[in-house]
Amino acid sequence: MDQRQATLETLIQPTVEGLGYDLVRVVVSGRQRPTLQVMAERRDRKPMTVEDCETISRAISAKLDVEDPLPEAYTLEVSSPGIDRPLVRPADYVRFAGHVAKVESREPVAGQRRFTGRILGADDTTLRLAIETGEIELPIAAIARAKLVLTDELLRAAQAGHVTH
Repeated sequence: MDQRQATLETLIQPTVEGLGYDLVRVVVSGRQRPTLQVMAERRDRKPMTVEDCETISRAISAKLDVEDPLPEAYTLEVSSPGIDRPLVRPADYVRFAGHVAKVESREPVAGQRRFTGRILGADDTTLRLAIETGEIELPIAAIARAKLVLTDELLRAAQAGHVTH
C-alpha cells in the first residue's frame, strides 16, 4: 500500500466503522481523474445493499470534502467485497480458513511468487496454505495481493450464510 492510500485509509476508517461497517480496503487508481475505491462490509456479515453503499459514500464524501486529502478531482466508488473477495488482514485468512485462495507474494517464497491453495490457518505474521506440493507458510507482510477463489464450495457456503459477501 502506498503512502497516499495509507493516509486515506486512516482518514476513512473511523467514519466507516462509526457507521457499523468494517473497512476492507482502500485503493486509488488512475492518474488523470483518479478513482478512490472503498470496499466495506457489514459488521453483522449480512450482504451489503445499495443503501449501505450510499450511506458510506455520503459520509465519506462529507469527510473528504472537509479534509481534502486528494488535490485533484476524483471519483469515489463504494462497494462490497463480493464472494471472491480480496484477503487483506490476518483476520481475513482466519475467517476464510478451509477455502481456496490465490496469493501473490512480493518476493519469491520457495522459488515462486504465485500460489493457489486451501487456507489452513494464519496468525498475525504467517499464512499457511495447502498447495499441490504440500504445505507452505507465507509471511503475511510479504503478500502483495490475495483473494478467495470462486469455487462451488465457497458458493454453497455463501448461500448457506456461512460466508458472507
